[in-house]
Amino acid sequence: MEQRTASRVELIIAGLGGMGVLVAGHLLASAGLSSHKHVSWMPTYGEARRGGLSECTVILSQDEIASPILDVAGAILMLDSSQIKAFEQRVRPGGMMIVETAGLKENLDREDIEVIPVSGMEMAMEFGSLQTANLIMLGTYMELAKPLSLQLIEKEIQRRYSGEVLERNTKAFRAGLELGRALAAT
Repeated sequence: MEQRTASRVELIIAGLGGMGVLVAGHLLASAGLSSHKHVSWMPTYGEARRGGLSECTVILSQDEIASPILDVAGAILMLDSSQIKAFEQRVRPGGMMIVETAGLKENLDREDIEVIPVSGMEMAMEFGSLQTANLIMLGTYMELAKPLSLQLIEKEIQRRYSGEVLERNTKAFRAGLELGRALAAT
């Protein structure tokens, strides 16, 4: 069954350096090159590469992209919940924020967005590597938002990785897809 592709996708991915924020964004942007005429991937990170705030914006569009900078987006993927309040206002009304539950202490004040808690780190431990949490979270986003064909992301994962890492990353991404399906059904 052919999956429909959104004409414009805007996503902010945020977390801490070393969590795979930039990798997840680059995977989506690279996969989007096959389905969209214009693609933007803009990483932003502090001086401390590991442990410092890290963010990237991904824009996939059939029309020209005026700027890679997104003040607000339809979706935000939070790989670290400690910054949830800082990013709350960057979700468009009616948008979604997928949030890692590990360390989640605050509730959001907004009622005009959908907040989706995901235990990405806990699930990643089942694969023996916390480094797969970003792919679990990306898979959940892909299933819920359906920005482009899931096969395009899987092809990009296959292009980048091999051996045990490919197997583990593919399983993690698919686990995120399954979680997204379960969340969509509730």
